[in-house]
Amino acid sequence: MASASEGSVRVDSWIWAVRLIKTRSLAATACRAGHVRVNGDRAKAAQAVRPGDEVRVWHAGRERIVEVVKLVRKRVGAPEAVTCYADNSPPPPAPLEAAVVPRRDRGAGRPTKRDRRELDRLRRTAGPGTER
Repeated sequence: MASASEGSVRVDSWIWAVRLIKTRSLAATACRAGHVRVNGDRAKAAQAVRPGDEVRVWHAGRERIVEVVKLVRKRVGAPEAVTCYADNSPPPPAPLEAAVVPRRDRGAGRPTKRDRRELDRLRRTAGPGTER
């Protein structure tokens, strides 16, 4: 068992250990970017968390809101990780509600260099007063 006997653990280490974020360096980067909040305040990577603290992590396009139940320093298996926090996150959005990225038809949009040259040739020969 990887429980911490002391009263606190670094927030980046804890969110990595309970598998909210894949790597410890990603957890530290999320803290530096302001994507991690502890009890409503932006958290630095070395900030301590204690049982009862609320941790909000914005990762992979959604916000996870968890309450610290048990402290762990080392990464634990998924079944044990779930026992270390109480998940108060809203349910993930349905696939239809997720933002749909618009797709552009091939050939629509900005012309290629070849297309621009052809357009220039057409403009030179078709327009009045364009004789050079």
